[in-house]
Amino acid sequence: MSTETIEFQAEARQLLQLMIHSIYSTKDVFLRELISNSSDALDKLRLAAYRDKDLEVDTSDLHIALEIDSDARTVTVRDNGIGMSRDEVVDLIGTIAKSGTAEMLAQLRQARETGGSSEEATAELIGQFGVGFYSSFMVADRVELVTRKAGSHTGVRWESTGDATYTVAEAPDAPQGTAVTLHLKPEDADDALHDFANEATVRATVKRYSDFITWPIRMAPASGEGEPETVNSRKALWARAQKDVSDEEYAEFYRHVSHDWREPLETIRLAAEGTFEYQALLFLPSHAPMDLFWRDAKRGVQLYVKRVFIMDDCEALVPEYLRFVKGVVDASDLSLNISREILQQDRQIQLIRKRLVRKVLSTVKTMQEKEPEKYATFWSELGRAVKEGLLSDHENQKAILDICSFSSTHDPEKSTTLRDYLARMPEGQDSIYYATGDSRAALERSPHMEAFRAKGYEVLLLTDPVDEVWVGAVPSFEEKPLASIAAGEVDLGGDEVDDDTKKGFDTLLTWMASALADDVKEVRLSHRLTESAAVLVGDPGDLTPTLEKMYRAMGQEPPTVKRILELNPRHALVTSLRDAHDKRPDDPGLGDTARLLHGMALLAEGGELADPAAFVALLSRQLEKSLG
Repeated sequence: MSTETIEFQAEARQLLQLMIHSIYSTKDVFLRELISNSSDALDKLRLAAYRDKDLEVDTSDLHIALEIDSDARTVTVRDNGIGMSRDEVVDLIGTIAKSGTAEMLAQLRQARETGGSSEEATAELIGQFGVGFYSSFMVADRVELVTRKAGSHTGVRWESTGDATYTVAEAPDAPQGTAVTLHLKPEDADDALHDFANEATVRATVKRYSDFITWPIRMAPASGEGEPETVNSRKALWARAQKDVSDEEYAEFYRHVSHDWREPLETIRLAAEGTFEYQALLFLPSHAPMDLFWRDAKRGVQLYVKRVFIMDDCEALVPEYLRFVKGVVDASDLSLNISREILQQDRQIQLIRKRLVRKVLSTVKTMQEKEPEKYATFWSELGRAVKEGLLSDHENQKAILDICSFSSTHDPEKSTTLRDYLARMPEGQDSIYYATGDSRAALERSPHMEAFRAKGYEVLLLTDPVDEVWVGAVPSFEEKPLASIAAGEVDLGGDEVDDDTKKGFDTLLTWMASALADDVKEVRLSHRLTESAAVLVGDPGDLTPTLEKMYRAMGQEPPTVKRILELNPRHALVTSLRDAHDKRPDDPGLGDTARLLHGMALLAEGGELADPAAFVALLSRQLEKSLG
């Protein structure tokens, strides 16, 4: 194969430029990423050799080697792992296939253009699959990669200076595995801490970032004299006694498994002995991952069996609503041949999953009770995902509900738990009241809120899209039913429209129900309004206006749902309409007023008019009449 020159994918070119012109202080991250890639390659080779006895590979001395040539100013990271084929090199290095990378690049560019700090965002981008390799260009002006796929008889040489192209050529004598050689940029006297042609700098970086890597990382003296020395301790963190592991070691291991540059919010250790044994080391992030709501984002924790790596992103161990949890589970009694399909049915995996979920939820509960500031961070960043479990995890629904926090009318600055809500309920209130909508401001101005405000009843203000769905699946909390203030006949302690007030409205209600028959299924008097003229309510189980918007946003037309129009019998507009109808029942202008009332009620709750132009024309005609 002759040397072939290929253009980088557009996103890859943009990322390379960010790296080449980087002024970030996290330049040593490149070594962490290259060592992590080598560790993954060794894991994959050992597993492949176990599963395929005919694979022609030597697994007797799997390791990572670091080679420094201070005179030539090169650093090489070499492994004898799984290696790559020519197509894999092009796919993994020439292309950034990860969904959402284009959006992240746009955010980075915007941060640079506006003068904001984008170092955290860059660090979060570094390390994602197929991306960590590019961090090499923060310290190198040319990078060479030589690799041979296990079982193959010829290798591949890749090379680039980080411009728009790279070259790929055949490497007949390439050994099994992958070697990445960085031709370092000229030494910067002002940045001696990041001179990676210096042996001491490389050793210190390995100790800081990669000490827990289970494969030996060997480094030969720069002088060329003496035997290579293993420079990492190699003992898995989850196998060490908790007292022997520092917070810094936990934080670095978290970065290794999550590719998140920040420190974790919480570290969770779990071990089980008896019928089956396993150890788990889990982490809760301090910020929501960028891909938390991407449909094709990977989730799950790493699975090991007796310290042998089995797979990344083991979804069978973590439910989707806890997809932000990162870490490792090391089981003792599983087969090394276990597949993702078998995992879904494996009884031991299901039991481990149950215990992991309970441990995570109980950890958050403890955080809520004893570390409120840390809990507030967790909930603001990850609560929206956790609430999905109210729909999918019926076994733990109560525990999930117990760690939830919601905005409410009690305090505009602080959220509340349901237990705190119950403790504040006045005598005579039998339900937990909530309102769903797009924003707190819109809900607080809603006509539905008027009677509850007058009564002094607290209302939960639910504005996340998932709130619209889970409230229908959770009937109660601590035997107190959850009730929407916009649904059905709300019982507010005997506040009904008295008979004297009802007098004279029967004819109006019958006429309006007929005039608005295309839009409403009933018109009735309301006892929930104190200020507004009208409000729209739904029967229990009806599709809410916000759910209708969500359906349309997804490209689906929701089923038509007619709602109930309630009129305030004490409002001047309603009493005037009643009197006018009594005197002039055939006046066509009264129909316009009825339609305006309906439109106003729809807008007041944040709904959408079916025909805004017709409503404006109707309003204009009425205003003209009023001006006479």
